[in-house]
Amino acid sequence: MSSLSKPALPLLKPALLLALLFGAPAGAAEPVRLATVEARHLEQRLPLTGTVTADRAALLSTAVAGQVTRLTVDLGDRVSAGDLLLELDPELNRLALESARAAAEEARAGRDDARRRLEEASTLVARRSIAASEVRGLESEVSMANAALAAAHAEQQRQAALLRRHTLNAPFDGVISQKLTEVGEWVTPGSAVLELVNLDRLRLDFAVPQEYFPRLGDDAGLRVSLGGDAGPARIAEITAVVPVSDPGARTFVLRARLPDPPPMTPGMSARATLTLPGEQASLAVPRDALVRYPDGRVTVWLAEPRDGALLAREQRVRVGGGLDDLVTVLEGLNAGDRVVVRGNESLRDGRELAPVDDQE
Repeated sequence: MSSLSKPALPLLKPALLLALLFGAPAGAAEPVRLATVEARHLEQRLPLTGTVTADRAALLSTAVAGQVTRLTVDLGDRVSAGDLLLELDPELNRLALESARAAAEEARAGRDDARRRLEEASTLVARRSIAASEVRGLESEVSMANAALAAAHAEQQRQAALLRRHTLNAPFDGVISQKLTEVGEWVTPGSAVLELVNLDRLRLDFAVPQEYFPRLGDDAGLRVSLGGDAGPARIAEITAVVPVSDPGARTFVLRARLPDPPPMTPGMSARATLTLPGEQASLAVPRDALVRYPDGRVTVWLAEPRDGALLAREQRVRVGGGLDDLVTVLEGLNAGDRVVVRGNESLRDGRELAPVDDQE
């Protein structure tokens, strides 16, 4: 049985298959498949690189200066909101709080004494045993004593608040990603001691060239592949377009989220393909219609009607980008032209063509 008994190209008609394998007989029409040039809005696919980031990440610092006496966490520990992370030496502030309490008690005693003397003087006024001016002076003393007591209470509360700030608690659930201090070190407000990262809701940030900002709409699509993920790209949901351009890189941030993400951590690299709708309709032909030459020329074979027959004519074209099996044609063709997409390997100008529908 001949090796040609099983067609190598099952979608082709036998006549077209034989013509491709052996060449058409002299004078016979060349079996080819044709496609019509049409104006289409081709999508544009833009490759992007990005990074996995966390919704919440914070460099934690203490509210007061002091010496670290206790660290309850280490790098990589998971903590819950409110957990104790660090303590500072509280001795000096504890003494200051005790002093403020004593001052408040002294002020309260002074206020009570001023009130007592004012009450005694008030009973003597009716018998004209004390001058009215002296009573007014006692009233002023009571007012000043009340103010002093209020100030002492405020100082007591301030010292208590400072003492509470000698501990650092987790502001939210997360993982300790950096440990920037040790027991015995002196820390000051504003200097980071720990970094806390929440891993519950991770997102992906991509830098997009600024010229694409006006084209990002609801019809834009994004497919993401994570670093080390050998599986197929995943469809991501675009959650935010940050309308602030980086003046150095001339990019803006596109933020996305995976509905069912694989295991990933902040800092992991990500690759994505952003699909944007075409800005305007352009002529497009199947990639199979293109004939490329070593010198850089790109041509197609036109099927032109002449004297009741279809004849081949080679036409040079200038092409642009493409999508899947379609390529945009910038110059050389018009809408409605018919081009050869199968059987164009050995054509020559003027050769008669026999269109074949290989889907039959």
